[in-house]
Formats: sequence, C-alpha cells, structure tokens
Amino acid sequence: MFSIQRILIVAGAISALWLTGCAQSPVHADSHDHGRVNERIEGATVAGGPRYAVDATWPKPLPNNWILGQVAGIAVDKNDTIWMIHRPLTLTDDEKGSTLTPKRSKCCSAAPPVLQFDRAGNLLRSWGGKGAGFDWPANEHGIYVDPKGDVWVGGNAAEDGMLLKFTADGKFLMQIGKPGKSQGSNSTTQLSRPAHMELDAAANELYVADGYGNRRVIVFDAATGAYKRHWGAYGKKPEDGKFPDYNPESQHFGMPVHCVRMTKDNLVYVCDRMNNRVQVFNKKGEFIKQFVYDAATQGSGSTWDLVPSEDAAQRYLLIADGTNNEVRIVERATGEKIGSFGRPGRQAGDFHWVHNIAIDSEGSVYTSEVDTGKRAQRFRRVR
Repeated sequence: MFSIQRILIVAGAISALWLTGCAQSPVHADSHDHGRVNERIEGATVAGGPRYAVDATWPKPLPNNWILGQVAGIAVDKNDTIWMIHRPLTLTDDEKGSTLTPKRSKCCSAAPPVLQFDRAGNLLRSWGGKGAGFDWPANEHGIYVDPKGDVWVGGNAAEDGMLLKFTADGKFLMQIGKPGKSQGSNSTTQLSRPAHMELDAAANELYVADGYGNRRVIVFDAATGAYKRHWGAYGKKPEDGKFPDYNPESQHFGMPVHCVRMTKDNLVYVCDRMNNRVQVFNKKGEFIKQFVYDAATQGSGSTWDLVPSEDAAQRYLLIADGTNNEVRIVERATGEKIGSFGRPGRQAGDFHWVHNIAIDSEGSVYTSEVDTGKRAQRFRRVR
C-alpha cells in the first residue's frame, strides 16, 4: 500500500512539472520573451548569437476570401513594412474552388500578386498582374523595395526576360528587358529569368541575380535601365553551357544564380544555389572569397537567399536553404555556422521549400515558401 502511494505521488509531481512547462522540451520560455511561455525558440548555439521565436499569428487572415499561392519573394522596406509577391496561377482547383464554374466550395480566390503588410500582419495594400505598357511575368519571382520606396519585381518562366519597376501604389515606372529567350550570359540588353535584385543607393545602380537562364550578376543604371557591367563566378566573364551542379569549386555559376545582396561595407554577396556556395565580391565584380554550406546537398542546392543581420556591423548572415529547409546563421566575417532555425515540416516554424528571407530594423525575420509551402512566416528576434 505504501509503495503504491509513493508511485502516485511521484506521478503527480511529474505531471505538475509538465503542465507548468518545467519539464524539458524543445519549446521553452526565453528571458527576453516579454512574458510568453512555451515558445519555439531556435537559433545560434553560441553565447550572444541571435535566437528567434516563430510568430504563428503573422500575417493576419486575408480579406475577400483571398488565398496565397507560392510565395516567391519577400522584402522589407525602409519603414519596416513587409512586401511579398506570390504566384496566383499556382493555386489548385481545390484552393480556388469559389472561382470555378460551377463553384466547388465557398472559398477561395487568389490574392493579387503583390501584397504589403505592417509588422502586426495587417494587409496595407495589394496590386499587380497584367496591365498596359508593360509585360507582367508569367511566373512571379523576386521582389525588392528600393530606398525611394519603388517596388521591383521579376519572373522566372521560360519567357521571363525582364524586370519591372512600380511605385508603392502599383503605378508602372520602367521595364528592363523583354519577354523572350536568353540571348546569352553576355548580353547587355536581355535578361533570362532573373531571380533577385538590389539597389546600391549611393551609385543608383541595380544589381540583378540573372538567373535561371543566365549565369551572372548584371548591373544597370536604376534610373534609366542602361547597362553598366556584369560578371560570372570568381569575377570572370561568364560562359554558357552545361556544367555539373553541386560543385563548390566550379568556375561557373550554376543555374539559378538566386540572390544578390549588398552590405554596408560595400560587399556583394551572391547565392550560387546549385553549387552550395555564396561568393563575395566588391562592387566592381572582383572576387574576394566564398563560403560553402552543406556541400553534399543535392536537390535544389543549399544557398537560396540571404540577408545580413540588423546590427550596425551586420555581424551575421542568415541564409535560407530550401532543400534542407532551415535558415542557417553564420558569422559574416568567417562564414562559420553558429546555429539555425527551422526544419522540414508543416507546423509553424517549419519550412517546405523556404525560398526567400527578409529582416526588419528590430531583427524580426520574414520568410517565404514555394512548391506546396505557399506561405510567409515571421520570426521575432528574442536575443
């Protein structure tokens, strides 16, 4: 009788510990969580490195029975509002049931391709799609908001050889390139399925990761669209042809060249996705160094997009990896990995084909997912 009573007491104590969150768990409270408990917090495993908690309430539900397709780009502007571009044509009949004839279901219909949110997840504006005077991409890919507040978008369908520039309200301003096949990685007038873009405000030059059909970075005058310069892997003249993927020592960029990012110290970072590496250049296109990540990764490669951290020195890089489905955190100076967040899956904080990444001035991170992921997520920095 005594032994049974002891067992019941011990069992009750263990249950109490579990219910109060004192038992060991991968989700836990953090000293900077502003009173939140049992959060999923992941990130750097070294002292002082950034850690993040997923915000499962972001963004808020869309109006008008709208739903997102593949979210193929995400960006943060100077006012800390968040922009995304998605692919309405990737919705299945099941997802767009209310638009079919006859209707299949009460919900849903595609949201406009471009959407802007505040940090709380409220929808601020939406626009996009075909219009007069420009060639809207057949398959949306990439979004960037420059310091003036203008919005750049691209596409990666076989015929998408252009970039478009709009005001924040969706008024068309400029197009670089035109629909059509690649004219080669040394063309000065035509792009081929450009993946990403970023502006050097000091020089008013637009850097483009070009792309899915070419093997280069190309730079344009952001005001006129005039060609300035371009380069391939290691800063060399790019060559076209069939080259093996998954080769971190390749003398050629793989396809796609998936991101181009700039840091405050005037370095240019390029995601060579299929070769599992990030190459670093100066603004002239002269090669400085490269970092290789998970070199054995195949599939779609390990370096999909990156952003520098929000601190003044931009000490860290956060690199989205849509094959291993994590965001790795690395020291920018050395490239050393110090942690990660996310894993393959469908729950809040998991990823399926995490495609792009953005960061606001307070260090919150925003991610987008393609394939069947079809969502954006927010991760608060908690340390």
